[in-house]
Amino acid sequence: MKIGSVELIPRIPDIISAAVAMLALVNPIQKIFLISSLRENLSDAQIRSIITKSTLIAFLTLIVFLAFGNIIFHYVFHIQLYAFRITCGSVLVYSGLMALNKGVIIQIDKNVRIQDISSVPIAIPMIAGPGTITAAVSFPNEYGAAATIAGIVVALGINFLVMLSARHTGQFLIRHNFMSPLLRIIGLIVATIGIQMMSDGVVDFIRVTGV
Repeated sequence: MKIGSVELIPRIPDIISAAVAMLALVNPIQKIFLISSLRENLSDAQIRSIITKSTLIAFLTLIVFLAFGNIIFHYVFHIQLYAFRITCGSVLVYSGLMALNKGVIIQIDKNVRIQDISSVPIAIPMIAGPGTITAAVSFPNEYGAAATIAGIVVALGINFLVMLSARHTGQFLIRHNFMSPLLRIIGLIVATIGIQMMSDGVVDFIRVTGV
């Protein structure tokens, strides 16, 4: 259903495509490792609070960028989307290569207060990071705003459930020596997504500038 050029009811294939792409960028696997390690020092109630708060903060961040991303980029910071794509792509490539080499995608500084980690770094940038923010800005042009919002909700919902089950899942993966290989596979996927994002940014740069 459309009003003018705005599609109010998104198509199921668009929702699925947006959700799958967003889920790959959110990367729930790394959250299993993180939440499993936090359970050594925190109660289950504290963990649930951190998971809920980080998910809500990430959702609001992505919605703000979906709605105002172009204004923020063009009028506040005066940067082009292709530059943001290339930069974020390089960050993802670095993170992916670090996962391949070390089995860790994002390292948490030991000086970060435990009560603050739900906002930084879990919500930002581990959930709403460079890749997902770029997707929130660019996906509406490809899938429509409604499908993108639905895709964000689905991806964050799955990530939320994965984080809640991280204790048992993490124990299983570690016990059977699956954690490290899975992190490295995810790292490869993240690096590949980063390369694709950089390539798309270069293509956009050529198209916009006419080089």
